[in-house]
Amino acid sequence: MLRLLNIEFIKLWNNKASKVLILAYFILLSSIALISAIKFDFGMFKFHLAEQGIFNFPYIWHFNTFVAGLLKFFLLIVIVSMVANEYSNKTIKQNLIDGLSKKEWILSKVYTVVVFAFISTVFVFVISLILGLIFSSYTEPNIIFSDLEYLIAFFVKLFGFFCLGLFAGMLIKRSAFAIGAIVVYFFVEFFSYLIFKGFYRESDIVDNIYNFLPFKSLWNLIDEPGSRLGAVKEIASVAGQDLSYDYAVHWYEIAIVLCWSALFIYLSYRLLLKRDL
Repeated sequence: MLRLLNIEFIKLWNNKASKVLILAYFILLSSIALISAIKFDFGMFKFHLAEQGIFNFPYIWHFNTFVAGLLKFFLLIVIVSMVANEYSNKTIKQNLIDGLSKKEWILSKVYTVVVFAFISTVFVFVISLILGLIFSSYTEPNIIFSDLEYLIAFFVKLFGFFCLGLFAGMLIKRSAFAIGAIVVYFFVEFFSYLIFKGFYRESDIVDNIYNFLPFKSLWNLIDEPGSRLGAVKEIASVAGQDLSYDYAVHWYEIAIVLCWSALFIYLSYRLLLKRDL
């Protein structure tokens, strides 16, 4: 495993574009801390986002994993390019000539995906812990370390998304077209959901079907946290809106994403076996 990871990281480290994207991703993850600096001061109206409770434990685990999850597209580009460059630079053929089996080759990509998702999760955990210890009104250990399942959901979300990128890179072999195909599929799934939801708004049948599709299942892992804020609930209450949603991380939502991840890895391996390199 370490040998395969070492091969992959040598390739990534010698690719300038990959280095820039990886650095940009982690810099952007760090920028979550800048949210604490957002302030508005218009005479009588003063607003400091950090004072609205977004960094309170345990809510911070929900908020930060949701925001960090929006940035995963940067690493998706790295994953897709990592695979597509193997074809364009002929390094995949060279790796197989040098004695790497096709199974080891695909495993090296999967291990890299796992490492990216794991490091991202640890990074978000550390940033959230620091921000929470600075700004949170609650510092009791049992409160600090509750709701950590959002970090598990974040790891699974990244792993599933990167496995989709791995499969797209294997299938199309051109990074720009593979990323374009993922974006097009996202819009197809998103807009078709809105259209069908409009037709069957009184029924749960559309949600019951789309909850099993790739992007909707990824989205379901971490629900939007905005409506949990006290200020938002007060405004909704005045407007007569009920914002009592289920924000929990459910095991079956994780299972659906893991099934998609396993399918994408399996299909990537089958593509590799069938191709004459």
